Amino acid sequence: MNKKNNISEMHSCYGCGVCSKVCPQNIIDIRLNRNGFYTPYIIEIDKCTSCGLCLDVCAYNSNDVIKTNEFKVKSYAGWSRNPEVTHTCSSGGIGYELAKHLVENGYKACCARYNAKKGIVEHYIANTVIELQESKCSKYLQSFTIEGFRNLDRKSKYFITGTPCQIDSIRRYIHRLRIEDNFILMDFFCHGVPSNLMWRKYLKGIQRQIGKPSNVSWRSKKYGWHDSWVIMAENIEATGGNIPIQYESNLSKGDLFYKMFLLNNCLGKACYSHCKYKMASSASDIRIGDLWGTKYEKNNTGVNGILALTPKGDRILNEMTSIELVKEPYEVVTEGQMKKSPKKTYLYYIDLFLLRTPLSIKCIDMINRLVPQLLIPVFYIRTLLKK
Repeated sequence: MNKKNNISEMHSCYGCGVCSKVCPQNIIDIRLNRNGFYTPYIIEIDKCTSCGLCLDVCAYNSNDVIKTNEFKVKSYAGWSRNPEVTHTCSSGGIGYELAKHLVENGYKACCARYNAKKGIVEHYIANTVIELQESKCSKYLQSFTIEGFRNLDRKSKYFITGTPCQIDSIRRYIHRLRIEDNFILMDFFCHGVPSNLMWRKYLKGIQRQIGKPSNVSWRSKKYGWHDSWVIMAENIEATGGNIPIQYESNLSKGDLFYKMFLLNNCLGKACYSHCKYKMASSASDIRIGDLWGTKYEKNNTGVNGILALTPKGDRILNEMTSIELVKEPYEVVTEGQMKKSPKKTYLYYIDLFLLRTPLSIKCIDMINRLVPQLLIPVFYIRTLLKK
């Protein structure tokens, strides 16, 4: 049997879902694999015509980031002029203000929201500012893009946000169709995406305390921007829509979700081995993130670090009246960002295995703390044997 020219041999990819969008036979599905990451599957291989479109738009299938044009990157600090926006957004509110500005000027926004009923992060299309509200704040999960991306058409104007790898594939898609003029793309400084299996276990812990949450926030500013690694959840339905029952967990007090995420114990395989998107390496028009550097360390309301990567991106930023935009050196804007891809820890394979078991996230954390103590005698014995 001849080998098909498709993504059937693509394993541990970015899971961006653009291959499903471009497939003319509509035979590519995106599902969670055994480790909790989205992966493409060809559901009716006999219908594949080997057109190769799925491979053409696949950012994972290329060693390079698709180039937009020659443009000297411009760097800024920025924040919303509306205090309510900065309070309810993860950092300075630039992402929300940008989306709002474009929606008010005839664009549709394809952004990520948390679907409380399904317990997942998903991309969706926002046609109005009201519909845009669900996209506020960072979501530290790999998003299910299929519904959002499939609703993109070739005539409307779109603002799309996503992880750098998602945006790279989207750029390849719109470049191939020659519709780039209709799109404005934004990504962010990305740490990586954790396993959805880890989130499911964490969510069970929330449910044991307050029931099924109706809303989840990954970056609450209850204690200010610099201590905003706080997961907040609330269950409004449990009280009949009156005062919600709330859950709160802070990284500074040992939150287990952030602990496993930031220690790189259970990120996607491609985050370690195939990430080419650090610093200014991007296929987007604009890149944003928290400006964690020393210059704004006394600001406790939130500041975005911003990179304008194309003339279009820079023009839009400078035409907005709802934000404060301050030119800053590139080194200031990127000071607190990851320079290289994360490295797998010795707990990576252990945790991915444990996440597939019935063990709770607390039990997994306990095992993680015991493992080093168990390994010390092993390394000591090996050292003695080598002498």
